[in-house]
Amino acid sequence: MKLCVALDLTSKEDNIALAKKLKSEDIWLKVGLRSFIRDGKELLEALKAINPSFKIFLDLKIYDIPNTMADAAESVASLGVDMFNVHASSGKKAMSMVMERVNSLPNPPIVLAVTALTSFDEASFSSIYNASIAQKAMDFAKDTYESGMHGVVCSVYESQLIKSHTHASFLTLTPGIRPFGESSDDQERVADLQTAKAQKSDFIVVGRPIYHSVDPLSVVKKIIENI
Repeated sequence: MKLCVALDLTSKEDNIALAKKLKSEDIWLKVGLRSFIRDGKELLEALKAINPSFKIFLDLKIYDIPNTMADAAESVASLGVDMFNVHASSGKKAMSMVMERVNSLPNPPIVLAVTALTSFDEASFSSIYNASIAQKAMDFAKDTYESGMHGVVCSVYESQLIKSHTHASFLTLTPGIRPFGESSDDQERVADLQTAKAQKSDFIVVGRPIYHSVDPLSVVKKIIENI
């Protein structure tokens, strides 16, 4: 299991300052939609300059027509990131085209597909997808696996089940982790570190419990020790 720290702060300078505090650790850094739109490639370069061993997950959740997604995937890969994601609801054709394009490149990144956002509860999810979270997440995960992608973004509660219906090596990245029982904030399907371990998550994403702490490095060290 690897720790992925969410860089969701309100400025480029704050994100860089946080990364500098954590530069000694073997971690992934998640750059999301707001940070990338605001700060672009320069942020990615600045993070790698702090520690070239940092792994970067560009969390843009690409969703468009198949050819546009494949073009976008190629552009994302050219940024030198280590992992990025798309939406599984874009369909198998789109995901297969993305992987065909990515696999034609040197040093291709890991590609994941989002199943069900962890901000959904059952009622809000069903109103859009007309299915339960567990069933639709499984359907999306199977489509992702059959499209040749490396894994999915899902809640902790679907992780082990998805692996059992795909493959043990099929990656699961689980957002909404409150490692030691912190507040869930705007997430619905959150879990602590022990649950993530039991559910065999490969990557856990932690944001607020780290960057809202007065000592982010100590929180990161404690998470890594418990991993």
